[in-house]
Amino acid sequence: MTQGHWEQVKADMRSAIGAGNFKSWIEPLSLMTAGEGVARLGAPSSFHGDYVSKTYGDQIVYHLNRQGLSVQRLAFEAAANTSQVSAPQPAMAKTAPIKSGDAQPDQRFTFDSFVVGKPNELAHAAAKRVAEGGPTTFNPLFLYGGVGLGKTHLMHAIAHELGEKRPDLNVLYISADQFIYRFISALRDRKMMDFKQHFRSVDVLMVDDIQFLEGKDSTQEEFFHTFNALVDQNKQLIISADRAPGEIRDLSERIKSRLQCGLVVDLHPTDFELRLGILHAKQETYQTIYPGVDIAPGVLEFLAHRISSNVRVLEGALNRLYALASLVGRTVTVEMAQDCLSDILRASDRKLTIEEIQRKVAEHYDIRLSDLLGPKRTRTLARPRQMAMWLCKQLTTRSLPEIGRKFGKRDHTTIMHGVRKIDELRQSDSQIADDLELLRRALED
Repeated sequence: MTQGHWEQVKADMRSAIGAGNFKSWIEPLSLMTAGEGVARLGAPSSFHGDYVSKTYGDQIVYHLNRQGLSVQRLAFEAAANTSQVSAPQPAMAKTAPIKSGDAQPDQRFTFDSFVVGKPNELAHAAAKRVAEGGPTTFNPLFLYGGVGLGKTHLMHAIAHELGEKRPDLNVLYISADQFIYRFISALRDRKMMDFKQHFRSVDVLMVDDIQFLEGKDSTQEEFFHTFNALVDQNKQLIISADRAPGEIRDLSERIKSRLQCGLVVDLHPTDFELRLGILHAKQETYQTIYPGVDIAPGVLEFLAHRISSNVRVLEGALNRLYALASLVGRTVTVEMAQDCLSDILRASDRKLTIEEIQRKVAEHYDIRLSDLLGPKRTRTLARPRQMAMWLCKQLTTRSLPEIGRKFGKRDHTTIMHGVRKIDELRQSDSQIADDLELLRRALED
């Protein structure tokens, strides 16, 4: 097989997987020999060869066969083992400004497409500052919030912006489960040095959904050392999770401490105005995809009001309405939305019970449910009891006398006092406010 044929294979792979992945993984490869159904390729490192084999091996074999070569499998040789492959080039990392565990950051998730409102304005501002690529006063940047509130969107947006403004930086975006997979593979294949070199040579490390490291002690140990190595080199880390660092159970205390030493930013649940803004932004996108579809007045407001827990569900509901309207040739009305989205609306309308709230509060404060509902008035019981009363008043439609009966047949005036007390405390005590927000989010998920 001529070098020209190999160049054509590389060109085909570039078209298939995109320029970013091509530069990171395929361009550094060289064809050494081919025969007896095996194509031998040179790779900069063993880790590199293993990753290409698992991720792109079948595609490479397909394109080799298209060039007339009968190949059933690939074999990789690291640069250290062959003179036919040049040593790993430091410049390779610099020509691939954004790396990813599976694919490049999603092209849809940019700062331009991120709708900013009061619940997420601080997270957006912090992400923009980090995306400038210069020195920051906070490292790491830790973003946390519930499902569908924009954490991953901001992570992708930072990666895009850094790729454009600072192409000299080596940026690695990866999810926590991909980090775990690579760590286990490196242990199994005895290639920990390749693993360490890969993660500790980056300029910016972005790890999404770090809560998946819970209970995985060996992986946490390696992440801790990687974290320290990068911070010691003044490299930027951006981490996301569904909870604040201190609330991630089975995460080692020293990792929690390191995560809390930077800027920790909460993406709060969306309010009506932000949800409506998101829907208007998506409407502009869908108008180009479904040019003949009209949305009647009041539909977006209806969706923003009824679907409040998850932005992904909200966007999916709008997408479903556009798709249906384009198929049947009708205008999207509130009535159509009620019929078409009945399953989503029923799930969003799930009614919380007083008992659910009581159980969740008792679990959160690690107290017995019988003590929460009992007559004892010690501070360790009275405050959680008042928190539960406040949540029952806010999250259910039950009357004060009904709530009182569920709390050990207490008088409605006791419930009023408890609700009023928590209203006062949450204005002055940040811990109370944080606990309420955490409990509310857990109950509404």
